[in-house]
Amino acid sequence: MSNRLTWYGHAALGLETGGYRLLIDPFFTGNPAAATSAEAVTADYILVSHGHGDHVGDTVAIAKRTGATVISNFEIVNWLSAQGVEKTHPQHLGGGFKHPFGYLKLTFAIHGSALPDGSYGGNPCGFLLTTHDGRKIYTAQDTGLFGDMKLIGEEGLDVAVIPIGDNFTMGPADALRAVKLLQPKIVVPIHYNTWPLIAQDVEAWARQVEAETNTRVRVLKPGESMEF
Repeated sequence: MSNRLTWYGHAALGLETGGYRLLIDPFFTGNPAAATSAEAVTADYILVSHGHGDHVGDTVAIAKRTGATVISNFEIVNWLSAQGVEKTHPQHLGGGFKHPFGYLKLTFAIHGSALPDGSYGGNPCGFLLTTHDGRKIYTAQDTGLFGDMKLIGEEGLDVAVIPIGDNFTMGPADALRAVKLLQPKIVVPIHYNTWPLIAQDVEAWARQVEAETNTRVRVLKPGESMEF
């Protein structure tokens, strides 16, 4: 059974696993790096890591059109329900749940989470998914470096998806340190080059990671996919 990860640009991801289609932080409208549009994607589930507009993105419109179930923290789920999203599932940091697509746990993240209208968005998170075929993928989404990434790495990660853009999240140096703590088989960089403020030389970062760790770097172009 294969799993397919797609990077749509910025921190928007698609994941196909066990016959289910997931979207993570589906920011398409207003995203200069977006490889597709909110109208073109489909989903059975949508995962939202925190409340910022470049991560909540088009969640409401996509959920209403597709009937997808949105998974996020309790506060964001309540906010989305008030926007007319009918199918939601609340979780919170450290808590996991066995969904039809696999066991999903919300992990710690260092960031903010105010919602687009200024409402309280609870705590930001990352996602740790164990698929039905036993693969483990960690998507850090927006975060700074934190020491407990070592504990996440002890899960035995097949894939880690981490930000490298700096300014709002980890930059290249801290992202390298994160790889050393996580020790995934494969790492995928995200949240860079969307705007000049978070521009990075991703190929230089990839070379450094592969020179200093046993992790393989997969640099995806927006719209490009990989299987694991």
